[in-house]
Amino acid sequence: MGDFFLEEVKSKRPKIFLEVGVFHGVTARNICELLYKIHKDDFKYIGLDLFEESEENKSEVIPNTNFSNPLKNIYFKYIKKQNPYSKEAVEDLLKKFQNNIDLIKGNSNLVLKKIDMSKVDYVFLDGGHAYETVKNDLECCLEVINSNGTILCDDYNFGHLPDVKNAIDEFVKKNNLNCHILFHGRFARIEK
Repeated sequence: MGDFFLEEVKSKRPKIFLEVGVFHGVTARNICELLYKIHKDDFKYIGLDLFEESEENKSEVIPNTNFSNPLKNIYFKYIKKQNPYSKEAVEDLLKKFQNNIDLIKGNSNLVLKKIDMSKVDYVFLDGGHAYETVKNDLECCLEVINSNGTILCDDYNFGHLPDVKNAIDEFVKKNNLNCHILFHGRFARIEK
């Protein structure tokens, strides 16, 4: 799945990449490595996530931050002394690209409205999976598509997440956009 995703992004050669739902930053690291190979230092990665549980985002589903690998738990708890889901841990993982990244801590329902989408040319949506959150995220990113960019949504056709599919299908129909279902229903690529 990771190779498919990176090839999909590589085919578009984005310079300004927005990821909603950074989690531990593994995808962010892979994207930064890819964009560096394509553009050297001439790229920007913007990552948005809750980065912790709080009163503001108590209604959002926070991913399970426990590792099945006990060595990873020991590494983060005793060596790094970091919560792997924290903004600081992700910044540490991406420190090689510190001049190219902008990590934003907050709820996409509030923060995406404040981001200038006019220069973003690729969005990877893998944040909140509730219908209203997916709908908000897509509406906030419509300008990217109107500027000939791409939105790639994760978890499109997972049976246990019907809200994601419903919100994407409605958004595509309402805005008369093209939607390509990729990788056995896992991703939905939305474009003009």
